[in-house]
Amino acid sequence: MNKPFSDLVIVELAGVLAGPSVGLFFAELGAKVIKIENPKTNGDVTRGWKSPLENKEDISSAYYWSVNAGKDILFLDLTLSKDLETFYQLIKTADILISNYKLGDDIKLKVDYETLEQINSQLIYASINGFGSQNPRTAYDLILQAESGFMYMNGEKDSQSLKMPVALIDLLAGHQLKEAILIALLKKYKTSTGSHISVSLFDSALASLANQATNWLIAHHLPTAQGSLHPNIAPYGELFLTKDQHQITFAIGSNSQFKNLCEILGIDLYEKEQFKSNQQRVANREKLYTLLNEKISLFTFDDLFNLCLKNDVPIGKIRNLKEVFELPEAQQMLHYFTNNHTTLTSVKSVAFQFLK
Repeated sequence: MNKPFSDLVIVELAGVLAGPSVGLFFAELGAKVIKIENPKTNGDVTRGWKSPLENKEDISSAYYWSVNAGKDILFLDLTLSKDLETFYQLIKTADILISNYKLGDDIKLKVDYETLEQINSQLIYASINGFGSQNPRTAYDLILQAESGFMYMNGEKDSQSLKMPVALIDLLAGHQLKEAILIALLKKYKTSTGSHISVSLFDSALASLANQATNWLIAHHLPTAQGSLHPNIAPYGELFLTKDQHQITFAIGSNSQFKNLCEILGIDLYEKEQFKSNQQRVANREKLYTLLNEKISLFTFDDLFNLCLKNDVPIGKIRNLKEVFELPEAQQMLHYFTNNHTTLTSVKSVAFQFLK
């Protein structure tokens, strides 16, 4: 299959996760992505973010490779005139620049938009910042999870606030920057002009609060931590244990799905007034959980899973990553990137199926 961005050249000045995830997206779809790293700091800081099980001799961490496989790596010290000139030569023919500098650092290094626009007027300059383009705060995903309400809502009821296990705000900001770049590319193809686009982690986080935001803004319901439970739907997120000790959950989004689940379990709860509508099920979710759990514990996972699939009942097993990557759907997304910047012969990563 032809890769849609094989004619694009992208220069990446971004580090950690958000910006590099954007570069990875374009690299997977055929673009030539040149990642610039600073030799004085041993490159991207995530190169050193190794788990205890990783090879100490390898030059980079698994974390680093999660968003940097498939790129051309170039070490340049932009404080040196010769290296800065090498960078400028790249910009002359580049389509997109991705950066995530703190306020003012891009100007100090002479890689700000105003400077680079003079070199390439059609350049799409795409940047990520923490709290807005004029805010100097250093922003890591954890801080954004705290500041945007995600940690307050995450965790079990009455537990301490809890961060999510991946840097989700970084990834959300990356997705929003991808969208902005795609719009800028469309503009460039139509008008032959460049763009300066910017996404903040804070804005991306707030924009992703979705129904949790409107639960507050419209209904004045303050979302709090309630584990996996959904504030607007039941049963949705409750955890059940099957007869053979597999932990499962359901996402029952309609009355018909609830009826199908009850028929599978041999229980007529959908006829009872307190469970007839979703709103009533949310109001009586604790009693509903007890009744469902009693029946679910009589089924083996395989039997219940197959019955749910047959009757269009959304069911999921709580899987660890070993189990996840044994699934055929996950196997299809694995790809080996050949890379000269690691002692590994290749880098195993998750990639778009465009690579197949």
